[in-house]
Amino acid sequence: MLSGFGYDVHRLEAGRPLRLGGVDIPDAPAGPIAHSDGDVILHALCDALLGAAALGDIGRHFPDTDPRWSGANSVELLAAVVALLRGQQLRPNNVDCMVLLERPKIAPFREQMRETIAATLGIAVQRVSVKATTHEGLGPIGAGEGVAAYAVATVVAAAADQPNAQP
Repeated sequence: MLSGFGYDVHRLEAGRPLRLGGVDIPDAPAGPIAHSDGDVILHALCDALLGAAALGDIGRHFPDTDPRWSGANSVELLAAVVALLRGQQLRPNNVDCMVLLERPKIAPFREQMRETIAATLGIAVQRVSVKATTHEGLGPIGAGEGVAAYAVATVVAAAADQPNAQP
């Protein structure tokens, strides 16, 4: 079993859409300033998975200088990372994500995020954790000026007799 860690952060701007964990968050007061959709949860998760397989980072595979990734849906980036893992005879095993955001609260969207991530990774939803916390008003995130996420992932050897959906 291999493990990896990921982190992402973006500034927020009023009037921009907010997508987290592959889910559009309606009525969010602000959204990320980013080259792609700015989904910090999925970006951190991509980095965690890439790190577990020693395949570099999200910027190496999806550079913000490449117009192909302008406005990209991060679910597609995550699916591409899963394909890279498969190319190394690896598969995701378990993921744990933490988003840092003052508002809005993500509780109403958490299960949909878990389901989206699980489906994209090809694993059981029981192997996906999505958590949230605030910065208690401290720093740029606490002031509502930014959003960040951390992710930890484990990957294992892909074997024909080990279905991805095992809990």
